[in-house]
Amino acid sequence: MTPPEPSWSASAEAGLAAARAMFDADTASAALGIQLEDLAPGRAVLRMKVTPGMVNGHRIGHGGYVFLLADSAFACACNSHGPVTVAAGADIVFVAPVSEGDELVATAEERTRYGRSGVYDVTVRRGGEVVAEFRGRSRSVKA
Repeated sequence: MTPPEPSWSASAEAGLAAARAMFDADTASAALGIQLEDLAPGRAVLRMKVTPGMVNGHRIGHGGYVFLLADSAFACACNSHGPVTVAAGADIVFVAPVSEGDELVATAEERTRYGRSGVYDVTVRRGGEVVAEFRGRSRSVKA
């Protein structure tokens, strides 16, 4: 049996629509083939395949691309509430190298919001294996 689709309030739906529109206009993510898999208030799941152009001189996936995937998931999650929100800072821990052909999935989760700021954690996985942990700090832009 298929579970029912979640029902969001009108304001939550507007926030999700704003985040989807932001992602749809994100040419950097589009150029890398990043796909939005799931979006909910304070949460986003994105997918990216490591292509030959993303491999560094050590023949492993360049960390900048893993960071970009995590940052894009963070952007979707923190913009899912509606107000335009940008990164105030971020850091990443690379847990395991990635390789050409790997399918990476980044799951962003809101940890807290306070005033115009927020903290979000993003886990990047290859299958069931964690390859990176990212923490982003957000700031909503004044209207």
